Amino acid sequence: MPEGINEANVTRWLAEHVPALKPPVNYSLIAGGHSNLTYRCEDSAGSTYVLRRPPLGHVLESAHDMGREHKIIDALKGTDVPVAPNYGLCKDKSINDADFYVMGFVDGLVLNDSTVGATVPEAERMPISEHVVDILCRLHAINPDEVGLGDLGRKEAYLERQIKRWTKQWEASKSLEIPDMDEACRILTERMPEQIGASIVHGDYRLGNMMVGNGEVKAILDWELCTLGDPLADVGYILNNWVSPGEIPEPGEGDQSPTAAGGFMSREDFIERYARQTGRDLSGINYYRAFSHWRLAAIGQGVYKRYLVGAMGEDRGVDLERQKLGVATRAASAMALLG
Repeated sequence: MPEGINEANVTRWLAEHVPALKPPVNYSLIAGGHSNLTYRCEDSAGSTYVLRRPPLGHVLESAHDMGREHKIIDALKGTDVPVAPNYGLCKDKSINDADFYVMGFVDGLVLNDSTVGATVPEAERMPISEHVVDILCRLHAINPDEVGLGDLGRKEAYLERQIKRWTKQWEASKSLEIPDMDEACRILTERMPEQIGASIVHGDYRLGNMMVGNGEVKAILDWELCTLGDPLADVGYILNNWVSPGEIPEPGEGDQSPTAAGGFMSREDFIERYARQTGRDLSGINYYRAFSHWRLAAIGQGVYKRYLVGAMGEDRGVDLERQKLGVATRAASAMALLG
């Protein structure tokens, strides 16, 4: 039994909330999550469900809010943004020591890196690319108030709030000095653009958080960083992951750049398609790309710290030195984009 699952209690809860469930249930940890823990739950009839819970041990205050993530998925189920079916939220900590929620399992492929990206049939790569852009445009067109997410967060001053939040996390998790982090923060604060409009912001929108198949995106996953604010933050974020063949020195397993396999839409065409559909000005998108690198460095440092203190469960072969190097690399990338 994987850490983080009380088999008897969770199975009983599932039986009460998933009408078609056929106990017993086999639980396994799904690899790849560096924040909230994700488990595959397969019953005796072969039906599969997904359970999400916070990391084990101490977590930063207000982080890993299962109720928030569940609320977002539930609100979007009636929109044209694809999400997994939702079965419910458990806030009774006596069941599994922490809140958790359960979704239906969506069959498909998660494009974590260029090795997986290369397995996508050539004819499906451009349609998937177009669907990724189109879904982002649809998400940013949703009125949060109309789907019950108007109270998800403040709509204004997104960048200001984010820089304050992640600076706090950086300071709370910092275990090494990286001057680029402090300098990037200073420049990002000084050059902060005016926010034009507000929308639902996924916060981690990339192919590695999508289930794809048959030339389309079947479900958008991992909504834990979702909030309200500046939609261009999502665009800057995914553009950093949307690389062309030859742009990274050693594409392969673990590079987080599935589009490096080739055959996907170019970054320039991505920008043009989004701008055409939304009417938004993306001439200053490099600021948002720099902000994204800086924010990911702060997040990465938090992940590194949680592994150090054992809050992510059993050792899953994580290269802590590579994780630490990734923080410094992200900070340097932010500085490069800021000029």
